[in-house]
Amino acid sequence: MMGLGRLLAATACVAQLASAFAPLSVRNLRLSSESDLALEPEGDFTIQESTDPTLLYPARTIKVPVDHFHNDTKYEPHTNDTFDLRYWFDATYYKKGGPVIVIAAGETSGVGRLPFLQKGIAYQLAKATGGVGVILEHRYYGKSLPTSDFSTKNLRFLTTDQALADTVYFAKNVKFAGLEHLDLTAPNTPYIAYGGSYAGAFVAFLRKLYPDVYWGAISSSGVTEAIYDYWQYYEAARIYGPKDCVTATQKLTHVVDNIILNKANTKYVQKLKDAFGLGNLTHTDDFANAISYGIAGLQNTNWDPALNDTSYGEYCNNVSSNALLYPETARLKKDVQELLTVGGYGKEVKTLTNQFLNYIGYVNVTQVQSCDEADQNACFTSYDSEFYKKDDLKQTWRLWMYQVCDQWGYLQTGSGVPRNQLPLISRAIDLNYTSIACREAFNINKPSDVESINKYGGFNISYPRLAIIDGEKDPWRAATPHAIGLKDRKSTISEPFILIKDGVHHWDENGVFPNETAPNFPPKPIEETQRAEKNFVQAWLEDFKKDKSGSTKP
Repeated sequence: MMGLGRLLAATACVAQLASAFAPLSVRNLRLSSESDLALEPEGDFTIQESTDPTLLYPARTIKVPVDHFHNDTKYEPHTNDTFDLRYWFDATYYKKGGPVIVIAAGETSGVGRLPFLQKGIAYQLAKATGGVGVILEHRYYGKSLPTSDFSTKNLRFLTTDQALADTVYFAKNVKFAGLEHLDLTAPNTPYIAYGGSYAGAFVAFLRKLYPDVYWGAISSSGVTEAIYDYWQYYEAARIYGPKDCVTATQKLTHVVDNIILNKANTKYVQKLKDAFGLGNLTHTDDFANAISYGIAGLQNTNWDPALNDTSYGEYCNNVSSNALLYPETARLKKDVQELLTVGGYGKEVKTLTNQFLNYIGYVNVTQVQSCDEADQNACFTSYDSEFYKKDDLKQTWRLWMYQVCDQWGYLQTGSGVPRNQLPLISRAIDLNYTSIACREAFNINKPSDVESINKYGGFNISYPRLAIIDGEKDPWRAATPHAIGLKDRKSTISEPFILIKDGVHHWDENGVFPNETAPNFPPKPIEETQRAEKNFVQAWLEDFKKDKSGSTKP
């Protein structure tokens, strides 16, 4: 059985993949739900000598309204019900007058964020400022359940606006166990919010919309610009990935597209599927999707080996190798050479044959062999109307998907890539394919309402005491204020604007125990960023003390 520490790390990767909204097969959606449920420990523990964060920090709850906006028709029929919003806290370093550091858990169970309270950014900021560290779960995720099921009707309360209002309610009303004699509510106590990815955009909006409650916020990899067709997700891999890997992937994907799109009614489509061991797949777009995951792994890389997913590097090492890495694929050599020729690369057969065979071998090991169903559609299809009808509380896959379909977008396509550029995933992966779940699960048949998000600032969001932290090589950078092509900003104490060199997805959030540090570990860009975060938060708190008398800055 996987230890809980490894499970927390593994589930974080699953959550990131789901958040990326690369189209997941029905089987993978089911597995993501199982991973979410496996995170939840049984019982309530307070064994302080343990290093397991689920044992160190008992879960607490605060009752919050299900519906904060009774004047908004979007939430009709309205309700006066409340639900238990879950949170965890650590007051080990609290000193009188210290802040409350709130980590917005985002689109996953808050349990998965507990390591950040123990040794990550919440721990670091709380220790540096004499504050209380908090992990605050997002409504509908984990055990913060406002409704009895996840039916589309009951998901109407799953919006960013409602969740922001929860976070405000928490700051105004929380009583921390053991500290009940202290008023640690806002605005009497400075509240600093931190979030990564969706949660990064979330806290940016929180600071801008509720400046009287949250004194400051750090938006890490915050996707403040909602984008419906987010073909740019693969741009980071194209620009920063190993050049031989990128070139091989582009050419082999082009071969695939030249066959499945331009020769759709020929024998070569079936021959291509058979070569990959996916001959039983009914839908060609399912096939294109099943062979696309390798290049998507960049997001799950991390500077800490304990959290790093090596699949991206393994994929690149495979597909760019000129040596035959899978001897069992040698029998397909003639077939592959024919497919390369039919796919428009007859002049490069000598160079691409082994790379194509290695690609086939990689997909076989990572995808095909994992399917133990007689019908491969059971493993790799995104077409399953009966599955999408399921809406009980075990169907946690519905949550972020609903937010994507309803408001946020981020459908990652190959079809959206400009025609003068070779994509890294097939153009068969288009908006129609990536929105199957929107139609089938929620009856949403129109593009996501991205304007409901972008009205808060999008690429241009800025506000005093709002820090923008991004990773140079993050696939999500194109949806942040650090997107390539946008005007650079001057970084100040009030509005820090930091791009982590070689960084990927909110790399500043996790940390290591003091006895695990070593020269160049954490890497210098991480150490410098986390030190800067401590420094500017301390400066923000000095501002709070100066303005505490009543002339508070926004």
